[in-house]
Amino acid sequence: MNPWDEQPVAANQISIQRPQDVNRILASFNRDFSNYYSELQRYGVQRLISRRIFSGIVSYVLNNESRYRGSIEEKANQLMNDLRRDNMVLFYALRGFGVPNNRINQIFREVIIIVLRSLGGVPSPGPGPGPAPGPAPGWSNWEDLDGVLTSAPAVSSWQSNRLDVFGRGQNNALWHIYWNGSRWSDWEDLGGTLTSAPAAVSWGQNRIDVFGVGQNQALWHIYWDGNRWSAWEDLGGVLTSAPAVSSWSANRLDVFGRGQNQAVWHKYWDGNRWSDWEDLGGVITSPPAAVSWGQNRIDIFGRGQNQSLWHKFWDGSRWSDWEDLGGGAITSGPAAASTGRNRLDIFSRGQQNQLIYRTWNGSRWSGWSNLGGVITSEPAAVSWGGDRLDVFARGQNNHLWHIWRP
Repeated sequence: MNPWDEQPVAANQISIQRPQDVNRILASFNRDFSNYYSELQRYGVQRLISRRIFSGIVSYVLNNESRYRGSIEEKANQLMNDLRRDNMVLFYALRGFGVPNNRINQIFREVIIIVLRSLGGVPSPGPGPGPAPGPAPGWSNWEDLDGVLTSAPAVSSWQSNRLDVFGRGQNNALWHIYWNGSRWSDWEDLGGTLTSAPAAVSWGQNRIDVFGVGQNQALWHIYWDGNRWSAWEDLGGVLTSAPAVSSWSANRLDVFGRGQNQAVWHKYWDGNRWSDWEDLGGVITSPPAAVSWGQNRIDIFGRGQNQSLWHKFWDGSRWSDWEDLGGGAITSGPAAASTGRNRLDIFSRGQQNQLIYRTWNGSRWSGWSNLGGVITSEPAAVSWGGDRLDVFARGQNNHLWHIWRP
């Protein structure tokens, strides 16, 4: 017997006063968010049970939304808290099927926002409080992955449809969440004491390397070898920004950070030992970003003193000069990914705190495009196959937010 059979929805808390509104909203929800039903069915939740749960949430919002003030996101946060207080059975019902808590929270909150939007005619929300533009063509809606982050996130992928995301938590430790191809895990604490956002990369199957700045301003390192997480190790240096990392072959790591002179500094692992730190010049006002699209190729980016995006690359024999890519001011450090050979995808925060995006197609740079949202950190980006791109950032509610291009 499942928890839904043991206890009905709290009828004294949910009295459907506007059944026509409930049916209208559910009809729209069933049409546009059928993936939620499919996802819950993978946990064994029958569609009838899911519909009853969603109907209960819709009714609760309709009966209570007038009590709250503020933006759609602010009202959603308050309604979510009160729904949990008044109707915990809804949460227990899905938890009884093994649905992770963070995923339950994400789905319920999205249902609440859908109802509020239907009442107020507000466009799809982005990360954090306040309405934001809907998704850009070809991109998903933003999704809230919960957590409480005190830094920008980092992301890596070691195989198709696998994502590992990291961020600094409220205790200054490294926290981790992953997508295994069908669902998101719960958050886990990997320890350490970080004073920066992390950086992450994978150079092989079931391998992840993560870096961050420690309390002594040095670079610190932890890795997953397929079976366990290593202890943290101190790699020295004096960094004044979060690090960036890339890998162009198995057991090869190239790590970058801003030094005390505001230049980019570089250290690499060649499979046997760590190099000394080297000064790559430049003057950057943000953490750097790094990516590799081929053997012995590295591209690094940072925000310059003129707030523009700057670029430098390693071609296998030498480092290029720094170049200003223009295009206007950015308000965060960049994130870099690559979907193929001689292809670069760059993300940053724009002047309205939205996610912006530009590409190198092998011959020229595009201008910046607006992907919406309201982000409060540098983004993180990765591609795990084809033209797929996954981008993460912290929202105004300090949760991890995610948008992707299929």
